[in-house]
Amino acid sequence: MNCCDETIDELRRFDLRLIQPRHGYRFSLDPLLLCEFADVREGERGVDLGTGCGVIPLVLARLATGVHFVGVEHQQAMVGIAERNAHLNGLGDQVTILEEDVGRLREHFPVSTFDLVTANPPYRRRGTGRISPRTGRDLARHESTAGLADFMATAKYLVKPTGRICFISHPSRLAEFFALATELKLAPLRLRMVHGYGDADARMFMVELAKGRKGELRVLPPLLVRNEGSDQEG
Repeated sequence: MNCCDETIDELRRFDLRLIQPRHGYRFSLDPLLLCEFADVREGERGVDLGTGCGVIPLVLARLATGVHFVGVEHQQAMVGIAERNAHLNGLGDQVTILEEDVGRLREHFPVSTFDLVTANPPYRRRGTGRISPRTGRDLARHESTAGLADFMATAKYLVKPTGRICFISHPSRLAEFFALATELKLAPLRLRMVHGYGDADARMFMVELAKGRKGELRVLPPLLVRNEGSDQEG
């Protein structure tokens, strides 16, 4: 990708500089909210499904010491950007980028490999929502090779029984999400709705899941974030 087709944006709070496509998919506030929700811990090993430019593993690597994360991405152009971002920020030893489809990760990792699995999967089902003229945006916000069920099943395979799965998604998928969790025998432990304003409908939800253990669901206070919306919404 030509340098004129890219920008370098600063996340000063996390001491990060991130290369992004100027006109393609650009991350929004959502992955940053998920990083805070995930509550990464010292020494953990994690994987981010559909990592894009690598923002989630890079932020998480800044939030705890001694951690290592794998960012999985199937778009070749975004894989290259994510790898460059890891090295640009001196995190090449802590963040590894893998070019692969989410549904094929069993070929790369044994079961129960990771302490933390994160995902900010495409929110829209195939064939729904507006079509973006920007290259790469529809692949990021509409399901293509992997749907929500694939992301959740893969997360279950990859996470340790003592570990955590943390997703952020659109409220229109909430009922489906909990139905899939029941089908996969994943226990929801925490749920937090994200609102633009206190009297507005939720614009996102975040959930923590666990496998192989039970727990009562905690519904956390709503999170209010006043912004102009997400690039991924459509």
